[in-house]
Amino acid sequence: MTVAYWVVAALLAVFYLYAGGKKVLQSQERLRPMMGWVDRVPMPLVRVIGTLEVLGAAGLVLPPLTGIAPWLAVAAAIGLVLIQVGGIAVHVSRGEARLIGLNIALLVAAAGAAGLGTTWL
Repeated sequence: MTVAYWVVAALLAVFYLYAGGKKVLQSQERLRPMMGWVDRVPMPLVRVIGTLEVLGAAGLVLPPLTGIAPWLAVAAAIGLVLIQVGGIAVHVSRGEARLIGLNIALLVAAAGAAGLGTTWL
């Protein structure tokens, strides 16, 4: 279970550091080709989402790695599940239901990390 958690957590952390970092650092024009939804969401909210994704990535890895408040990893995973629920809602509201595959995969992976984290952390 420990190995499974670390594999899932590491993959999620890499993804969310990249995706969240882009949302935090790049302009709306640079994000638009990859994330069409940034036109309908205020940029301060896009920055908040990116910040939450980066914090979630850190939360998956740092608490169990340091042994300080490892339960925060489970909280981070649940937070990432909620981010994906919001992402699915945005895509569906825009008539982009065919684009939610990645959101569902990330939601399942984050839920898996939360479940694995409760078994050994």
